[in-house]
Amino acid sequence: MTMTSSRRIPSARRQDGGAGRGSASRKGNGDGRGSRRIRMALALCVSLLVLVVAGAGWIYLQLNGNINTFDAGGLSDNRPAGSSNGENVLVIGSDARTGGNDALGGGSSDDVGRSDTAFLLHVYADHRHAIAVSIPRDSLVTVPPCKVPGGTWTKSQPNTMFNAAYSVGDTPQGNPACTQNTVEHLTGLRVDHTVVVDFKGFAGLTQVVGGVQVCLPQNIYEKDLNPHLPTRGNLLFSKGVQTVSGQKALDYVRIRHGIGDGSDIGRIKRQQAFVSSLLKEIKSNGLTPTKLLPLADAATKSLTVDPGLGSADKLISFAMSLKDIDLHNTKFLTVPWRYQGEHVAIVQPDADALFAALRADRTLDGHDAGGAKHGAKTTAAANPSPSAAVSGAGRPVAVYNGTTTSGLAARAATTLTTHGFTVTTTATARTQSHPTTLIEYGPGGQATAQDVAALFPGAQLESVTAPGVSIVLGQTYADAPAATASPTPTAVPSSVADSARSADDNPCSNLTYG
Repeated sequence: MTMTSSRRIPSARRQDGGAGRGSASRKGNGDGRGSRRIRMALALCVSLLVLVVAGAGWIYLQLNGNINTFDAGGLSDNRPAGSSNGENVLVIGSDARTGGNDALGGGSSDDVGRSDTAFLLHVYADHRHAIAVSIPRDSLVTVPPCKVPGGTWTKSQPNTMFNAAYSVGDTPQGNPACTQNTVEHLTGLRVDHTVVVDFKGFAGLTQVVGGVQVCLPQNIYEKDLNPHLPTRGNLLFSKGVQTVSGQKALDYVRIRHGIGDGSDIGRIKRQQAFVSSLLKEIKSNGLTPTKLLPLADAATKSLTVDPGLGSADKLISFAMSLKDIDLHNTKFLTVPWRYQGEHVAIVQPDADALFAALRADRTLDGHDAGGAKHGAKTTAAANPSPSAAVSGAGRPVAVYNGTTTSGLAARAATTLTTHGFTVTTTATARTQSHPTTLIEYGPGGQATAQDVAALFPGAQLESVTAPGVSIVLGQTYADAPAATASPTPTAVPSSVADSARSADDNPCSNLTYG
């Protein structure tokens, strides 16, 4: 009705008037057309704005719908204390076959979930430096108590392969909380976030960036990827530099046999080179929300994260916080290790020195990259030790919390590892009513116990028949204020620092071991 009326009014005006009215009516008619054009332009702008907002909202809803989170109730009660220094993100590459991943990696969707690779990314508080520390899956570590389906908790498992932590509970989805507990126990660093990427997410990411440049030290055949084949099969990769994406990228990072000594250590080196190249591609495209959305869409389709990253805005916000980290200041290395039979042993005190430097926000060359974490309040270091000149020299100590105050065992472990001791266990004591801290030592352990006591004022020493040294934390330790400063961290050995890879290194450098 309104549109019909607006057409008839100018016609009636033309019939009624002489020259003056006709002139006036022509002027009025012009105003009407201009007014309508303005209204149409405004309507168009509003419509476009609604579409943009609705589209962005739809994208965020889609991303939120993609994201899976794991149960944070499976995290340990004895975690390392939080810090205002830096941020730690555990990245787990899962070879679980659920959700269609069996089509890419083979195997059955009913298989127990396993972790194929893992690294701890430490983002320094200055947001100008970062380091990724790979942990070999065959490393012998202590897997602390972990929660399994049904709500029960396992017992501590010393001298266990690192990747076994992800399989605790024997579920196809795996157990990322248990892997996080294990990494926190090993490093003394509190993991702020955990991200699990499976085959599909990884392959999709490489396709979105248009492929990743890799380098092969030799020709690679199907048997190198699957050693059970009777013949070497078809050629998968030619020697030299090439760009891969999707299934080819997945094959590259999974190759273990046929290069170097065929070990997981060599594969880690190639994976570090691959992630370096992936970062180069992402940085070259520009870290903006527009560029990140397709990346986020590809990644989140096969991503499992802790609840702290369980939304699109949190994930993108975290990614944006990394945009100022230069490729040269992004380092990759493997935790200090040595072969122990068919497995890998963590080398001490080198590993503890590395983790102590990260806790203090010091780079591999000793540079202080500290400062308050974005959005965090600066707090006193959660390290109660005095500035005693004590060197643990890798000597083993077990730590037990003898109180009802949570987090004490992890806090004490941080003190011990900072001073070079190797913490073999952090757990709750049999009873939680110890008034004072007790250090128990077996035959030949008195000197170690005395050095430990120097870090815990008021602790009592007691000789026992069982071998080893253990500390049971009492209420006096719980009530003691945290020290205002941490001791100077042990320097990272040059052999560890020199083995690091920068994200801007040549993709063909340092690709194999053995």
